[in-house]
Amino acid sequence: MTNHDQIYINGQWVPSDGHGSIDVVNPSNEEVIGSVPEGTAADVDAAVAAAREAFPAWSALPLEDRLGHIEALAAQLAERSQEIGALISQEVGMPVGMATMIQAGLPAATTASVPGTARAFNFEEDMGRSIVTREAVGVVGCITPWNYPLHQIMAKVAPAMAVGCTVVLKPSEVAPLNAFLLTEIIDGLDFPPGVFNLVCGVGPVVGEAIAAHPDVDMVSFTGSTRAGTRVAEVAAVNVTRVHQELGGKSANVVLDDADLAAAVPGSVGACYLNSGQTCSAHTRMLVPNEKMDEIAELAAQAAAGFTVGPADDPGSRLGPLVSQAQWNRVQDFIQKGIDEGATLVTGGTGKPEGLETGFYVKPTVFANVDNSMTIAQEEIFGPVLSIIGYDDDDDAVAIANDTEYGLSGGVWGTDRDRALAVARRLRTGEVDMNGAFLNTDAPFGGYKKSGNGRELGRFGLEEFLEAKQINLPMG
Repeated sequence: MTNHDQIYINGQWVPSDGHGSIDVVNPSNEEVIGSVPEGTAADVDAAVAAAREAFPAWSALPLEDRLGHIEALAAQLAERSQEIGALISQEVGMPVGMATMIQAGLPAATTASVPGTARAFNFEEDMGRSIVTREAVGVVGCITPWNYPLHQIMAKVAPAMAVGCTVVLKPSEVAPLNAFLLTEIIDGLDFPPGVFNLVCGVGPVVGEAIAAHPDVDMVSFTGSTRAGTRVAEVAAVNVTRVHQELGGKSANVVLDDADLAAAVPGSVGACYLNSGQTCSAHTRMLVPNEKMDEIAELAAQAAAGFTVGPADDPGSRLGPLVSQAQWNRVQDFIQKGIDEGATLVTGGTGKPEGLETGFYVKPTVFANVDNSMTIAQEEIFGPVLSIIGYDDDDDAVAIANDTEYGLSGGVWGTDRDRALAVARRLRTGEVDMNGAFLNTDAPFGGYKKSGNGRELGRFGLEEFLEAKQINLPMG
């Protein structure tokens, strides 16, 4: 049990203004593994005040001094990767080996890359008779999700602090323990008080208090489109800048010349990563109509290789969903797929045999899905793949773009120029060619209802900066 009874404000562990606590449940066995305080709006007020007071001195520090803190933080994240991976595996349910590689490795690498990006960034340039500077936006409220909890935190916190912003973090109440471990690391690294603050709690209370706060200069939010829309509504009263990384319903286009032996397992894997609890998951696989039956069979074979089991079992490739609420939601979607006439190829409703305790879902594949069906249009956030047929490349592009979302996608094909031409036509922020994957130096974010703004690399740094022109007299 890891029970935390304090939050972190102005460089100190302090009691929350509230008296409630939130249990953290291990989704593999439904046991409570810890608890955190249920924060309040008053906690947010105190944290924002501390961040506001710390901002002038922190933003005025030489860049190298700030980057020294970020480098020390990155080193600690790397050094403690086994501990971080094991903890997040317990919180989220990702198999521990994969969690150590992804849930611990990715935030460490992302943080380590920030100093190099910042050193190469042009914070000041001459533009005719003007000097144009890029300056820290101010106090940033970071509201983060549970599915890749520490990565999503560090993709915001590290670049924000590097450029001179101060931060108030609200981690997901579903998987908050890793944020407390991060805070313990920061507390031991002599960051100036108030530069980093942690207030945990539920979105409608702590999240809304951050978004509504007049002294918060920017909110960086990752989560559902519904919650992101609410954050934007609340923040609009103060014309607060809002960065949103939201949902997805990404299409993986398998062209008729694709190597199916690679494309189909690769597509299934891109859907099932983290038990499908990935905003950029490729949950729609678009295939030539004439190859529907062949590809559906190959997909079923690939799905069978995703052994479902507890996160601490070395044989598990697919852990549980994060909560009972998520399990219920995914079951409803699977039933809708059946009811609306999609062909259930493998999987289906209910728990896998022998896994009655824990939030386990059968790896599921639907074929002959029409893009108007619920399972093709709504974000499921579970290991559920929809296979949709198309007539030609133009039809595939039209189907891929026929969605409210635009976060990720993929194209498989042996003709590179043709595959690239299809990729360029997809209205989405990321396209993976033939199984390529995320580049953490390149911009990550979405079109349409998948959000506004970008994270990672130079683009992620720019999100936390304001541009100023200083005009010089002629002559």
